[in-house]
Amino acid sequence: MTNKQITGGQALIEALIANGADTAFGVPGESYLAALDAFHDADTRLKFITCRHEAGAANMAEAYGKMTGKPGICFVTRGPGATHATIGLHTAFQDSTPMIMFIGQVAADQVEREAFQEIDYRRFLSEVTKWTAEINDPSRMAEYVGRAFRVATSGRPGPVALALPEDMLRELCPEQLCVPYKPALAHPGAEDMAELKTLLEGSERPFIMLGGSGWNDASVTQIQTFAEKNNLPISVSFRCQDRFNNSHANYIGDMGIGANPKLVKRMQDADVILVLGPRLGEMTTGGYERLSVPVPSQTLIHMHQGAEELGRVYQPDLAINATPQTIAPLLADMELVGNEKWAGYTADARADYEAWTTPTENPGDVQVAALYEHMREVLPEDTIFCNGAGNYAAWLHRFYHYRAFPTQLAPTSGAMGYGVPAGIAAKIIAPEKTVIACGGDGCFMMSAMELATAARYNANVIFLVFNNGMYGTIRMHQERDYPYRVSGTELTNPDFVAFAESFGLHAARVQTTEEFAPALDAARKAGKPALIEIKIDPEAIGPTATLSGLRNK
Repeated sequence: MTNKQITGGQALIEALIANGADTAFGVPGESYLAALDAFHDADTRLKFITCRHEAGAANMAEAYGKMTGKPGICFVTRGPGATHATIGLHTAFQDSTPMIMFIGQVAADQVEREAFQEIDYRRFLSEVTKWTAEINDPSRMAEYVGRAFRVATSGRPGPVALALPEDMLRELCPEQLCVPYKPALAHPGAEDMAELKTLLEGSERPFIMLGGSGWNDASVTQIQTFAEKNNLPISVSFRCQDRFNNSHANYIGDMGIGANPKLVKRMQDADVILVLGPRLGEMTTGGYERLSVPVPSQTLIHMHQGAEELGRVYQPDLAINATPQTIAPLLADMELVGNEKWAGYTADARADYEAWTTPTENPGDVQVAALYEHMREVLPEDTIFCNGAGNYAAWLHRFYHYRAFPTQLAPTSGAMGYGVPAGIAAKIIAPEKTVIACGGDGCFMMSAMELATAARYNANVIFLVFNNGMYGTIRMHQERDYPYRVSGTELTNPDFVAFAESFGLHAARVQTTEEFAPALDAARKAGKPALIEIKIDPEAIGPTATLSGLRNK
């Protein structure tokens, strides 16, 4: 403490900076004007990115957390602002992403009167945060903010929300000291590693799966060394494909929605499964049917950052409470006796993956798989791909090869509207990298207003809009379960090219496969954000499925 007096808003911004925050995303509100005023004097140390919708701001903060491993910071106003932003908290919770949301709140003398836009966030957000609190004393700002960073990054990472009563932010308090946070990372014990080694050495058909959060470039590289040294096959969980170079000889595919049936069978036929990071949730396990619940028939070694997740659904033979960053160096040094016996097994699994990712044909003049084949040939290896939810993502996940970390920003929560704001955040964080944001017409329109944010901050993302005039995933289920009874899934769209141009973006429309390569090249050279609308035949509902085929089936 010092004798200098500052406002609660200033104390908040200084606490954020002291903990290493450099960027905040938000939509301004009168409930936290004192914090916005403090941003004014700190703009060279902590950028405030003004977004056009709170859902976009929250998704940008969540994407920041995914990319950097540091808590993404989001500011929203009370009531409607917070409720709009809840989607980002839900994604951060399900994806185990560190994030802190600051919410303007009614003044203390108005509490419990159902004042304008009043909500008790401690009750409202309890299901989608690790911790939610309200700061009523500005002199405790450093305490609360420091705890928020530690809670968001320790154990299983996730979101925290702090409510900020507007009168508290205006009150004077002494300057405060704080010790910058360091995440408390769980480490595997020597006995854990010895038993892991013994179980793997006794395996004839090992299966390794990577995923979850908590990775960095070093841990990804160390697991690659572990795989190479021991001839091990490496798969990844749903939307975690950048945890291992997809072009590497030891990579065998992703265990997501619509996974390669041969990969699923290989996991089921394994005698030892080593899971490093994933929770083994519904999408990765195919509705908890790919592995038996609660005890798999395979020997299961499960490593996770959160001790409470170990045995939550699947009861492992060996549970290891650790993080990718603490176990990967130990695995990189591990040489398994008899590993030569797995070389042919891994090569066969890799051949299955290569066959699975050979481009397929779909109805219409645009062959979607061919577009991704082209992009993996011409784009830099560190290109960042972002997407939300929808059948359009099936082509991306199957036919593009992620070759570096971090290059995949995608919600395992299955949230639509994520790709556009995630792409903008990625480009702001790493302006030197190519960023591609993919979206179906339905997914794109849920955050289309954020094109204004891209234009304002020169976030030169290339937005790909796959337009088939419908909510494709729901239509697929509809035609399968209620054929010929279309209800609620057809869409009316704007002229996407004119829409993008109205924000000052470069824009083009692609109606044949051949038109895509020059359109992508022009977008890369545009020197500003760009949008490419890609017209997709509605029959092309998936890489190997058609609408009429689903109906007839």
